[in-house]
Amino acid sequence: MFFLSLIEHTLCLPPHLLNLPLDEAIKGELETLFLDKVIPNLGLCISIYDIRDIKDGFIYPGDGASTYTVQFRLVMFRPFVGEIIVGKLKSSDANGLKLSISFFDDIHIPVHLLPNPSSLMPNPENKHQGVWSWEFQDEQYPIDGKDEIRFRVHSISYPPIPIEQEKEAKPFAPMVITGSLDYDGLGPISWWV
Repeated sequence: MFFLSLIEHTLCLPPHLLNLPLDEAIKGELETLFLDKVIPNLGLCISIYDIRDIKDGFIYPGDGASTYTVQFRLVMFRPFVGEIIVGKLKSSDANGLKLSISFFDDIHIPVHLLPNPSSLMPNPENKHQGVWSWEFQDEQYPIDGKDEIRFRVHSISYPPIPIEQEKEAKPFAPMVITGSLDYDGLGPISWWV
């Protein structure tokens, strides 16, 4: 789920930061650039783990900033396919479920990856959403958001950045995890206790 990734980046350090110790100034600029950002095929950046090397330190003519080549490691979030993760229900509708783990919300469980047979029942508390329910041995097991939900990572995708986006469109998600509940032990934890 979490791993270290070694990155080399050419960093332009603004002149107003040159009064700070070099490591501290560079770490602050790297955090501004990378934290809470998705790097395609690497995942979501959680933290700067350490700075391995700082090279150069040139000041180009006509520019008051110094430029460094920095080698550092990032703590990245990218679950592997098949990994079991526990999340909370964010919403459910005719397209499936939306789940969240405290720091990441773009998890989708499509209808075809729900337990079979599943059906969508109306939600008395919210008419715009439904409650998915799994039928097993003539009993209904609802996915109603009261429990944590255990799911298996089915795929991770990095959609291309849209050039234009309509005003009413949902916000762009640079990393989307597709999960599944169609295996024993998956789904709300109360089903299996």
